[in-house]
Amino acid sequence: MACGRLMSAPVCLIENDEKGMLHVRKEAKDILDGITEPVVVVSVVGLYRTGKSYLMNRLAGQQSGFALGSTIESKTKGIWMWCVPHPYEEGQTLVLLDTEGLGDVRKGDEKHDTWIFCLAVLLSSTLVYNSLGVIDNTALEKLHYVTELTENIRVKAEESQDEDKSADFMRVFPSFVWAVRDFTLELKIGNEPITSDEYLESALTLKSGCSPQTEQYNLPRRCLRHFFVVRKCFVFPRPASTQNMRRMEELTEKDLDSEFLEQANIFCHYIYECADPKTVSGGRVITGTALGNLAEVYVEAIRSGKIPCLENAVVSLAKIQNVRAVDEALQFYMIEMLKMALLPMRPEELSDIHTDVEKKAIEVFITMSFNDNDQIYQRELIGKIHDEYQQLCQQNQEESIKHCKAVLHEVFDTLEKGVFDGSYLKSGGYRQYRDMLGHLTNDYRARTRSQIMEKDALLQKNLQEQASHMQRQIDSLRSEMNKEEKSKPSTVSRIMDGIGATTELILPGFVSRGLSTVSKWFK
Repeated sequence: MACGRLMSAPVCLIENDEKGMLHVRKEAKDILDGITEPVVVVSVVGLYRTGKSYLMNRLAGQQSGFALGSTIESKTKGIWMWCVPHPYEEGQTLVLLDTEGLGDVRKGDEKHDTWIFCLAVLLSSTLVYNSLGVIDNTALEKLHYVTELTENIRVKAEESQDEDKSADFMRVFPSFVWAVRDFTLELKIGNEPITSDEYLESALTLKSGCSPQTEQYNLPRRCLRHFFVVRKCFVFPRPASTQNMRRMEELTEKDLDSEFLEQANIFCHYIYECADPKTVSGGRVITGTALGNLAEVYVEAIRSGKIPCLENAVVSLAKIQNVRAVDEALQFYMIEMLKMALLPMRPEELSDIHTDVEKKAIEVFITMSFNDNDQIYQRELIGKIHDEYQQLCQQNQEESIKHCKAVLHEVFDTLEKGVFDGSYLKSGGYRQYRDMLGHLTNDYRARTRSQIMEKDALLQKNLQEQASHMQRQIDSLRSEMNKEEKSKPSTVSRIMDGIGATTELILPGFVSRGLSTVSKWFK
């Protein structure tokens, strides 16, 4: 199971809380959240104590798992779930749902049974109805839950009173399998042998006429025929003696009836081969994550006294899935940018990384999204990614300035000290200063080559500050010398004038004209 954990045993998916209200168990929801591949969902329903759980254990490839029990008490409560890798289809997960037995008189809550049946129909892609003995009128009357589906499930949010819902149900309902247990009859009509499928279809034949009795007889048959377009039937002989039936979990295959084993294997092969992945309206295949969200949407509708609606459920599912897809894709973008964008760096390089990671983040979103046909949520994601990128650009600029300032201070520290203590105010000082300045400038630019365009502006500002300080020194010295020499400038005075000109012509922009001018003074 992609991103999911292997389940060694079933867990409860839906149960009654202390107030008698249905709710989805967090443990099961977390397991489904981890399944990011398509799911084939097989539910089994039927009267209590009819051996439903044993069939599900066989589908899981296990002798035990779903509780069997050996008394008249209903063993399974709520809906239990077992997720296993699909035996035939790589990249799919088989989700087995074992439901609470219907018709347990000890519960005394007929509506609870109805909701369990409805949830099994809504969540599964294949529904297995398990019964004992034969398919006769009594067996069909016990399947009255199918006649109540139109009252308890809506396909569309808006439905007219006289609208025929059969076509809608047929389009979205699961395939139907009737498993007849402890079957002792011969599959014949008259003297002609028939298949188990023909046996089912014969039992679903409608009577002609319109009397109340005929309508009552036809109702469950008509519902099965109209709601479930794909129908299949399997008949199983009794698996073991009455004594051994009490310890079914302990029995090995050699203890079981060979014909039962043969039918059980055929049944399992059919499910593995023919059960389709779960879909919703529009034929969209859903993942385990979406299945968990669907379960919560349907259960919440039941808890709030509403009729579960497939159309509304798809809208709710789309919102849940797409909000999560946006969050996951944005998180992916932020983590990848944090790993790949080692600030500070050239803006062009940051842009290239952003473009690549944004593309991958959108792919993450598309994989997780659901029915975002108008790309509303995808545009929301792109907007959020843009905001994150702008923040990164701002951060990159700040980090780049910080880095350039640190390099500037480190490179020009010695030169600045010389300027501030007047070391270059001497004969030949300009040439020494000029050489040092050129060397340090090249060093600075080499070490900040990958940084922002403002790196030269920082250099310019630093040199202007040096020029201003040197000019103040020169002005101060010139003032002192003017007091001593009123008439004729001395060599020292000419040196001061030369360096003063240098501060004005050289430092701000390293203008070649300035270099050629002042260099003549020191030859």
